[in-house]
Amino acid sequence: MFKEKKTYNKYSLKLKQSNHVLKYGRFGIKSLSFNRLTKNQLDALKWIILKKLKLIMNNKKSFRFWTLLSLNLALTKFNTESRMGKGKGSIYTRAVYIKPGMILFEFDNLTVQQMQDLFNYILKKISFKIKLTKYL
Repeated sequence: MFKEKKTYNKYSLKLKQSNHVLKYGRFGIKSLSFNRLTKNQLDALKWIILKKLKLIMNNKKSFRFWTLLSLNLALTKFNTESRMGKGKGSIYTRAVYIKPGMILFEFDNLTVQQMQDLFNYILKKISFKIKLTKYL
């Protein structure tokens, strides 16, 4: 059994590889503002993207999709009636902090029109500013 650790932001602020350039696909979605995504929000966003991709591609599995976010933060919480000084609380979810310039998702085997359609759909569903990047 794996027990999650309660930490005070002891994760590395810098990744081993740069996260502002495209690595795998032809298109990418880049953030333009700071935000925090929890595990549930990230799973819902992935599910929405895959559903829209299947709709755009007519249920063909010819597209490729990468998620470049790793959950590096454990969020803890106490109940509201607890008094001060009794420790940290239990972990209720995991999260990731998003910085401006980070590539969130990458896509391949899509046309420019299909990617623009997908980006406009994601833009309405997400709560922070993003932009579409292309590999030249």
